[in-house]
Amino acid sequence: MSTPIADHVTAEGPAAAGPLVVTADEGLAEHLLRLCAAAGTEPRLIRGAPPPRELWDAAPLVLVGDDQAERCAGLGRRAGVLLLGLDLDDPGVWVRAVQLGAEHVLFLPDAEAWLLDRIADAAEGVGSPAVTVAVLGGRGGAGASTLACALAVTAARTGRRTMLLDGDPLGGGLDVLLGGETARGLRWPDLAGARGRVSGAELARALPALKRLSALSCLSWDRGDTLTVPPEAMRSVLAAARRRGGLVVVDVPRHLDAAAGQALQQSDLALLVVPAELRAVAAADRVASAARMRLGDVRAVVRPVRASGLPAHRIARGLRLELAGELEPEPGLAEDVEKGVPPGMRDGGPLARFCATFLNEVLPPVSAVGGGVY
Repeated sequence: MSTPIADHVTAEGPAAAGPLVVTADEGLAEHLLRLCAAAGTEPRLIRGAPPPRELWDAAPLVLVGDDQAERCAGLGRRAGVLLLGLDLDDPGVWVRAVQLGAEHVLFLPDAEAWLLDRIADAAEGVGSPAVTVAVLGGRGGAGASTLACALAVTAARTGRRTMLLDGDPLGGGLDVLLGGETARGLRWPDLAGARGRVSGAELARALPALKRLSALSCLSWDRGDTLTVPPEAMRSVLAAARRRGGLVVVDVPRHLDAAAGQALQQSDLALLVVPAELRAVAAADRVASAARMRLGDVRAVVRPVRASGLPAHRIARGLRLELAGELEPEPGLAEDVEKGVPPGMRDGGPLARFCATFLNEVLPPVSAVGGGVY
């Protein structure tokens, strides 16, 4: 026999961010408490009475048992209210859902997996997903990794939550470009077995900390022999990074393996870095064709070359890509990297200017907060 649950359970500290559960049904309450525990959060449970209005308004997610739907209907409309049905054969549950202002009507155990994800999202404070930008080079040495780092650095310097994922196992390691190769934390080989849902908050805490940029997390490679990660691991890790919001930048290799293809498929747009040279443009055309098979929005970033007379707009048109802009050479870049200064840290430099202009175009304002069918 199950132990009765207290009439009014509250929690201190981090638990204050957990879901609000309202039901007097013992079996439903225990089921919901187990799901919350599996999602790593502790709910507030109210049974037998409507919750105080301040709890109703403040909870990130409200789970209402159908036994309490009518009693909660007068508490006011808000987002994030889910109604847990108790009887599949009761058509009145849909009427009560409308009166309650519920986003969804769920029946357990059928909706358990979906609800677990929703509870975990609430526990992580999930709002709008991150804008995800993939960066790849039109040829070897085009500067894609440098641009990827600079984009992440520029966003992080504004205080925006940023994650940089190194998708190129042969690129030498983005942690080196960031001056964080000795920092302790997880690298890709540690996450090669990742499957299913990965907590975005836990992922960020487990990655190497960068002293200069507290808002930036970077997942790179170690110095071992692992050269690939399964596409399932890329999918899980990238989905976790996107749920945290802000900006995700992925450095993608030109030769698209399964993991790189998965990264492109989850990205919002891609930047293809192309030096303004005839052979580089020819090589970039093949890379662009492969990238467009996985992502519709691919844009060209042209690096001018003094000896070449190829204008950027003609290069982009020849590649059948939108032109994202031109990226002039960065004076002192090699010396900065040797000193552990990440690309994009030079105020007023070409990298910082390009990245600031591009991010102002594609990212919502820092202050913007993002947010069902029965």
